[in-house]
Amino acid sequence: MEILGKTMTAKKVRPVKIAQFGEGNFLRGFVDYMIDIANEQGKFDGDIVMIKPTASGNLEKFHRQDCQYTVSLRGIVDGQAKVLNRQITSIADAVEAYGEYDKYMNLAELDTLRFVVSNTTEAGIVYDGEDRFELNPPGTFPGKLTKFLYHRFETFQGSRDKGLVMLPVELIDDNGIVLKNCVMQFAELWNLGDAFREWVEEACVFTSTLVDRIVTGYPKDTEEEEWEALGYEDRIMVTGEPFALWVIESPEDISGELPLPEAGLPVIFTENQKPYKQRKVRILNGAHTSFVLASYLCGNDTVKMSMDDSDIRSFMERTIFDEVIPTLTLPREELMDFARAVISRFQNPYVKHALLSISLNSVSKWRTRCLPSLLGYREKFGRLPARLTFSLAALMAFYHGTEIRDKALIGHRDGQEYAVLDDAEVLEFFRDYCQRDSRGFVEAFLAKEAFFGQDLNRIDGLTDAVTGYLEDIRENGMRAALCRIS
Repeated sequence: MEILGKTMTAKKVRPVKIAQFGEGNFLRGFVDYMIDIANEQGKFDGDIVMIKPTASGNLEKFHRQDCQYTVSLRGIVDGQAKVLNRQITSIADAVEAYGEYDKYMNLAELDTLRFVVSNTTEAGIVYDGEDRFELNPPGTFPGKLTKFLYHRFETFQGSRDKGLVMLPVELIDDNGIVLKNCVMQFAELWNLGDAFREWVEEACVFTSTLVDRIVTGYPKDTEEEEWEALGYEDRIMVTGEPFALWVIESPEDISGELPLPEAGLPVIFTENQKPYKQRKVRILNGAHTSFVLASYLCGNDTVKMSMDDSDIRSFMERTIFDEVIPTLTLPREELMDFARAVISRFQNPYVKHALLSISLNSVSKWRTRCLPSLLGYREKFGRLPARLTFSLAALMAFYHGTEIRDKALIGHRDGQEYAVLDDAEVLEFFRDYCQRDSRGFVEAFLAKEAFFGQDLNRIDGLTDAVTGYLEDIRENGMRAALCRIS
């Protein structure tokens, strides 16, 4: 079978405008996919060079296919389950920062280069005072970027029109601000001079971004079937969901240089990404946290099964539309559209999202994702939101277990064991308190300021409400209790 490559895709030669730190599935199924569409639409006309920022592994698979690959998006589109395949031609080359150091650093000398994209994991944007400029390359990603920028600064003698725009997509708050702070710290540590620091400050732009798309990666288990359907061999193809969102917060307007919305892509340029992050955390993540534990105890194993369960789906929808959306600040129609997209994503038949996987660290997740909505609802309406309150009782029922084994609390559903994974302090609390009477259990849990940042017993009516829901679950089972309020 023929291997996918430039001959098959008829790749056009374009100026290299993007240096991309990272070759992983997410970048290729999200950023590189969008750039490919913008190129096709005649809105960008630029190529990407991928940089492998780690020393382990190699880029053999990428070079074998001339960095050409397929993105296969699978999910609900216009109410129908669809598979949308696209050959991606936006990557011109791939280079190893360690094995091809000179070639990698030569990218900084390209007159056409304008953007730096990165996804080096949440732990990638860190400052390490032990990192050294003399290393080829420095060990940390911010260290690599600092030396890369310094080489460009020297190459173009500090020209202000040769600064770069940083587009980090690492999943940390204010990722661009954190990255810039690290670069400035390295510039100080390595004595790179005031002129360089001024160039970084005045000529370079550090954006903070929010990204959203489930990228499931290479379909290893079905690769032969995938190749047969495509008609060619592709060992670096990427699968994911159709939904995507890229929110870019920038201190300067860069939309003219990166006109992705003009290509019909779901990209938002803004001066403040926080309302969009709040929307995602409260609606998408909050919905997960509010229903998955109850759904699991009702007998479901995946998000798709939950959406096919009318009781759970009703509970989820009323949580989002009746209790979460009223507490948010973006225009209502934007929130409603996002919520409808979330529900469609939950129904995706191609993504088998296990409820037990989502259940990891549910106590801290509930505090971050659900508690702000509960407090906001009570402040706005003067009463507790029934379903968000019930979700706290459902969490307590899910965390019921008297044995910790292999760092997991052992729960039981229909006589079968399941593992509850969380911090040791959380698991030990539930092991020690879960057999108390409902009120004593609830009072002790809500009083844990280490879990919630405050004593939730002080919220008028919450202790009584959670106790009532927990007693109902214990006496009548999860489904019967949930249906009484859904």
